[in-house]
Amino acid sequence: MKRILLILVLFSTTIVLSQEKTFEKEVNKISKRIERITKNQKDSLKVKVIEIDKRLAKGEISKTTATTLKKEVAAYHARRIEILVGEQERLLQLLVQDKTNGKIASSEEFETDDDTNTFTIGNKTFRFKVDEEKENEREQKRKERWKTKNKKSRSTTSQFVFAMGVNNVLNDNDLSSLDNSEYQFWRSRFYELGFTWKTRFSKEPSQLYFKYGVSFLWNNLRLEDNRIHVKNGDITEIQTFNNQLSESRLRHVQMNFPLHLEWDLSKNKTYKDGFKRDRTNESVRLGVGGFVGFKLGTRQYLEYKDANNVDVKEVQKDNFNMNTINYGVSAYLGYRSTSFYVKYDLNPLFQNTETRNISMGIRLDLD
Repeated sequence: MKRILLILVLFSTTIVLSQEKTFEKEVNKISKRIERITKNQKDSLKVKVIEIDKRLAKGEISKTTATTLKKEVAAYHARRIEILVGEQERLLQLLVQDKTNGKIASSEEFETDDDTNTFTIGNKTFRFKVDEEKENEREQKRKERWKTKNKKSRSTTSQFVFAMGVNNVLNDNDLSSLDNSEYQFWRSRFYELGFTWKTRFSKEPSQLYFKYGVSFLWNNLRLEDNRIHVKNGDITEIQTFNNQLSESRLRHVQMNFPLHLEWDLSKNKTYKDGFKRDRTNESVRLGVGGFVGFKLGTRQYLEYKDANNVDVKEVQKDNFNMNTINYGVSAYLGYRSTSFYVKYDLNPLFQNTETRNISMGIRLDLD
């Protein structure tokens, strides 16, 4: 099987190369290579002569030595020109021999018969004519297939997702607990990056889709009133810090797998022949669903001045009794690629607590 494939490749390559080559083109290529070789060698010689003159001017070498060096580099580049140009002249001789033996066609032969193609294998030259009517028919069929392919309605599309906003917690699933939150509302932020795929439920264009993907989240929680998180056995407590804090931030990074049902009210495109095609992210969109994932790491960042008034930046690496697995509900509502986004963890943020993470912000779904 490999031998057959190799023969087919060599056969196809021979046809393509033979169709493109003409005697005049090959002669022109060799002529340009000879010119390029001569120019490159002369340029290199000039550079070396200039360098020798600089050394002479600085007194590094004598005038006699400079003359000797110039003769040596001139002789070297003359030999290089002779060798390299000699190789091209041998190629030219072979080309003339191939032209004499009929192995390569001249441009005049191509001009005399526009619908004839010539290729050579070994010492034999083959010619064939193209039927213009059949070629036009095949071209028309290709155009029709291309139109159909372009108009084919894709059932699945992909989007790059970026979201950001504020991050906080609810205690005992009570929304009013936000008023008494121990975390700074506007300075506790989240960022999300990911990819999603959007698949419609029916074969025909519709407005109902199943959206799924993968994303990475950076959740930040900043405590109020000079306090920090302290791990005390199986419980994570919030305690007042001894020094005045300029930063107290708990960051947990997680990998999520979001799942949503999306209603996309974009108007489908209808062609003159009645064919309909999906158009997404062109109008109002509503997505309802949830997510499941796991935490990749947790850090607490502290910045303060010690007793000697020295700036201290401290990074504490621990899970702080956070639950590794996380899951919850989420929804978004927006227009075109921009949406208002809300997500809420159903499992507690810390073990042995009823504290749950909630996030609100702006979400971009970019095709």
